[in-house]
Amino acid sequence: MRDLPHTALRPTTSADTLALAGGRVHEAQGKGRRAFALFQAARHPGQVVWVFPDHAQQLLLPGGLPQDLPARLMLLRPRGETDLLWSLEEALRAAPIALVIAEPEKPLSLTAGRRLQLAAEAGQTTGLVLVRDGQGSNAAETRWLCEAQAASAPDSTLHDWSLIKNKNGTIRRWVVSWNGASAAFDMVSATGERGQPADPPG
Repeated sequence: MRDLPHTALRPTTSADTLALAGGRVHEAQGKGRRAFALFQAARHPGQVVWVFPDHAQQLLLPGGLPQDLPARLMLLRPRGETDLLWSLEEALRAAPIALVIAEPEKPLSLTAGRRLQLAAEAGQTTGLVLVRDGQGSNAAETRWLCEAQAASAPDSTLHDWSLIKNKNGTIRRWVVSWNGASAAFDMVSATGERGQPADPPG
């Protein structure tokens, strides 16, 4: 990954930091993509739908989810890739769902990506597709590279989240201290010092 500007790591407390635009479909890749998805789920009030392949071996455990998310979370396990994409598209159209997360196994075609964008726009729903590296769609509004980072403090969990594609802005990188329990998080400066906690949106 190429070096990004030093200023991208300065502490910030903006509630809009790391927000995903509504009515659009975004993508996340990297080993930390599920953590990024859980972070977004914690920040989106309302119903969250997560679409898994039917034979997925690693599912979400309620005890390890952010506060109040289990009560708002619906898990879908359609059979086959075609049904998974259909379920994702229908969920995006089904307002008032707040966030739809999906984990397809195959690369998204440009046609499929455009259909998902139209569905998200119709339902005014935010979509987040977790893709393997190199399997994203050109239709995605943004794409994030998500990795874990070693933390100096034993009680800190650091995430390295880079915005590597952005149709309506610049690319950036954030190092985030997030404990996985709530929507609150800290930005970490370039020297490794914590910033002030960022308030959840709303």
